[in-house]
Amino acid sequence: MKLLTFIKEGKQALGVKIDNGIIDLEAALNEKPNAQIQTNIMEIIAGGKETISVLEDYLSTLPTSNEASYLKTEEEVQWGPCVTQPNKIICVGLNYRKHADETNAPYPEVPILFNKFNNTLTGHKSEIAVPKVTKQLDYEVELGVVIGKKAKYVSKEEALEHVFGYCTVNDLSARDLQLKTPQWLLGKTCDDFSPMGPYLVTADEVGNPNDLQLKTYVNGEVRQDSNTSDMIFYVDQIVSYISQHMTLTPGDVILTGTPEGVVLGYPDEKQVYIHPGDEVTVEIEKLGSLTNIFIEEK
Repeated sequence: MKLLTFIKEGKQALGVKIDNGIIDLEAALNEKPNAQIQTNIMEIIAGGKETISVLEDYLSTLPTSNEASYLKTEEEVQWGPCVTQPNKIICVGLNYRKHADETNAPYPEVPILFNKFNNTLTGHKSEIAVPKVTKQLDYEVELGVVIGKKAKYVSKEEALEHVFGYCTVNDLSARDLQLKTPQWLLGKTCDDFSPMGPYLVTADEVGNPNDLQLKTYVNGEVRQDSNTSDMIFYVDQIVSYISQHMTLTPGDVILTGTPEGVVLGYPDEKQVYIHPGDEVTVEIEKLGSLTNIFIEEK
């Protein structure tokens, strides 16, 4: 199932992507009430497989002709981040072999972890202001892993059972801020630095997360083109590793690293960072394309 968040009358609303459009779940429930259906993405995630099963049963009873009043087109919705209130956003650095190679970094022996915050969340098609404090804004296509079940001390073999679904994320990075100190946090946590979406796709629909094509386009030009199979630490290893050190809870998001092709990896004379007016699209197989326009900060 493909879930999404959109803005409706100034508030976040839950949508479900189907072949011919997007179901506005709140509007559908006004026409066909069902007290069992949750209308908040975080409640859906927390409810896990049981909540998804109830939602699937409900959707199977809905007429989905183009005339349905609760059916919207992708063009008419204002997208929000597909996960709206994660308790934690945990990121993995240097997790692709070729990305480590291009930055002349040794392969890490254990996952390198850092974090982002909810102020970085934004959605598909949203405008993102290039912060005044950076001259080196970089893109990073990343597979987002969304936890669906509490995880503490889970084994690698059991780890994927705790995953609700996956999404496409752009882990925007201000390189001059990131490398200003040994800690990367400052360059990763400016406002809107984690556009996420357009969809949160349930794990059953994705299958193996360690074999997905992922790409980045800047103004239509391919900059990143790789596969999650190039990860140093796969999704099951990452979830297990993090769970040894902290409890993962439903809705937590893990960003699993970026492949080669970032601006930082280019020779100095070829480094052209993101500027106002640029359009950046990141896409992952089975998860969809996420596009943002960059503007000047006022």
